[in-house]
Amino acid sequence: QVQLVDSGGGLVQAGGSLRLSCAASGRTFSSYAVGWFRQAPGMERELVAAITNGGSTNYLDSVKGRFTISRDNAKNTVYLQMNSLKPEDTAVYYCAADPTGIGRPRSPYAYWGQGTQVTVSS
Repeated sequence: QVQLVDSGGGLVQAGGSLRLSCAASGRTFSSYAVGWFRQAPGMERELVAAITNGGSTNYLDSVKGRFTISRDNAKNTVYLQMNSLKPEDTAVYYCAADPTGIGRPRSPYAYWGQGTQVTVSS
């Protein structure tokens, strides 16, 4: 019922910042939780941040204090502000929507963006 388009990736130097955007279609978007996942070559996909339908947020320990997830339901958009980027943050980042609204790592994320590349150089 929803389609997601993620954008905002790029190449930055260590210590820099990027803001990723996830634009969604669908009337029920506000009832979904949205997570940002990332996957680096040879690595498992991991959930780095999620926001519930009530606006609560959760973060991977390694990004706490550096990344901030937010949502603007009026614009059907979720953001991931990434500050103090490190080379180990390099990955393809995907937004995904969880119809349960909870946004846990093992939630049934049903809809996915196409991915946006984030590359952080030393």
